[in-house]
Amino acid sequence: MEAQTRPRSPAGAAQIGAWGIELSQRDMRVKPGDDFYRYAIGNWLDTNEIPPDRTSWSTFAVLANQAEQQLKEIVESLPADAPPGSNAQKVRDLYRAYLDTETIERLGLTPVQPLLDAIAAARTHEDIARLFGRPDMPVRSPIRQVVTIDQKNPDRYIVALTQGGLGLPEREYYLKDDPSLAQIREKYVAHIERMLTLAGVPDAAAQAKSILELETQIARRHWPIAKRRERELTYNLRTRDDLDTLAPGYPWHAQLAPAGTDTQREYVVRELDAIEGLGKLFLQTPVEQWRSYMTYHLLAVCAEVLPKAFDDERFDFYGRTLNGQPQQRERWKRAIDALDTGLGEALGQLYVARHFPPESKAKMLELVENLRAAYAQRVKSLTWMSEPTKQAALEKLATFRPKIGYPDKWRDYSALEIRPGDAFGNFVRASVFDWQRDVSRLDEPTDRDEWGMTPQTVNAYYNPTFNEIVFPAAILQPPYFDPNADPAVNYGAIGGVIGHEMGHGFDDQGAKSDARGVLRTWWAPEDEAAFKKLVDRLALQYDAYEALPGLRLNGRLTLGENIGDLGGLEVAYEAYKLSLKGKPAPVLDGLTGDQRFFLSWAQAWRSLMRDERLRTLVMSDPHSPPPFRVNGVVRNMDEWYAAFDVKPGDRLYLPPEERVSIW
Repeated sequence: MEAQTRPRSPAGAAQIGAWGIELSQRDMRVKPGDDFYRYAIGNWLDTNEIPPDRTSWSTFAVLANQAEQQLKEIVESLPADAPPGSNAQKVRDLYRAYLDTETIERLGLTPVQPLLDAIAAARTHEDIARLFGRPDMPVRSPIRQVVTIDQKNPDRYIVALTQGGLGLPEREYYLKDDPSLAQIREKYVAHIERMLTLAGVPDAAAQAKSILELETQIARRHWPIAKRRERELTYNLRTRDDLDTLAPGYPWHAQLAPAGTDTQREYVVRELDAIEGLGKLFLQTPVEQWRSYMTYHLLAVCAEVLPKAFDDERFDFYGRTLNGQPQQRERWKRAIDALDTGLGEALGQLYVARHFPPESKAKMLELVENLRAAYAQRVKSLTWMSEPTKQAALEKLATFRPKIGYPDKWRDYSALEIRPGDAFGNFVRASVFDWQRDVSRLDEPTDRDEWGMTPQTVNAYYNPTFNEIVFPAAILQPPYFDPNADPAVNYGAIGGVIGHEMGHGFDDQGAKSDARGVLRTWWAPEDEAAFKKLVDRLALQYDAYEALPGLRLNGRLTLGENIGDLGGLEVAYEAYKLSLKGKPAPVLDGLTGDQRFFLSWAQAWRSLMRDERLRTLVMSDPHSPPPFRVNGVVRNMDEWYAAFDVKPGDRLYLPPEERVSIW
């Protein structure tokens, strides 16, 4: 297993290797043109293994593991006499209560019993809907409500109604005639039965079967996952009265009123006919079947803060069966996850004070501006886009707002009560706090300074409604970013990530928002048609990739991320060339600048993954698995062919006319 932490290198020295890449990770027996991913990291793949408490092991996981250790040190060093009501007190007490399994065990089901009793007392569909609407009932309705930004008016928040209600990852797990999925369904029923039996529910076997039957009916009404990506299809503005017309007889008031959302004038309904069908199904399903459904899902959602038998049973199915994870993660690691969910920015404020140097932010901003300039240059040179659309694209690019490291203002947790020794109560109160915070902002302007990830998250994102690219502190370290690494390395890794996030502003969905973040058509029709032809070709390429025998990628589901990867790396390459200011790149350890650039991109996506987890991701995640994020991208770039002398006959070779370049 790769080392979990790295010692700091002397000032001015790269933290990895002599200049930022571990050359020993390559498999020199493999031709770059046959399998570039394997060529770049084959030795790493052969000499690493997935820890037993993980479903995968990757560059992301190594950095997340490091951040986890750092956060543990921070939390466990907090003083016992932290002022009551302070963030330090709340972080310390939530963490310790989560670790206090002796108290959790002693209390048994007592903390959750009032919610179980409320479910058991439901006699009508209105009672069930009212329970679904309660913020302290952590069971999501098949018709979920979320507070979000209005995609056609980014200055306001709005309530969106969307499909939900499944215990398995995605609708195809219920509907697809596949032996492996049929086996998962059987094990799911057995898991539900065991969970209900632990809670003393009578006739658990029959109830478990009825829950699967109900969820299968819910799944039949769901939109396919790729269709849900189409942003114009999932924006359907409706008044409160319209909801009664859409799903006649559905007890909207009973569900919306407890949540505090019944007085809204307008709602966005994301999947119109799915919501209509789910409304009918809700009324057709007997109340006792809904009670069984809610009882199981309440126990499953809260299992981590219930006695060990419930926690173990939930892990056995969702961890071991569904994702192939042999061993539950240590309790303290999951306590850090609970902190990240409940007090994420309070924890993040402590994290960046110790582990995010200001110079990293300055260097990142410089890289972002270089990528922005390169993107503009590429847009101007496009042959398939007309001048008016180019000008609109350039305006959007110019207004991209980068957020680096951490928020300028931190979230206020003063209204959240965290009690020592009350793991279940803390879990519920944190959930209620988040919901009430969202609802309280429905009549306020949107907060453009808000972050959607915590600083300790190893990831990045693009938000189309704010037209912003966001890079948390935890990803801004080697191998993604090292101020002292060779420029080719930084441009190939973090440059590719920056370009990827910028690229989301111009992928098949992000490109549907303008410079202000408004969901509207700003393209000339002929440009939109040309763009569609290009992205359709890319989707077909990824449709042909096989992740496991018989399991192909869904090129439509992964299209946005694949456009981001391809356009991002192309733009990062352009920015790298601009950074050289016309001078040749040095040759280091026999590698040209272009070779180092592409190797850096590949090594950033090092990953080992269990087959079960891989299947789950292919069926439910918009990202392609890591090998295809490397091989699927580079084979479309002419510069990669030149850098590694890739010729016809090599397995990754694509004739020039089949290569796709969009941005």
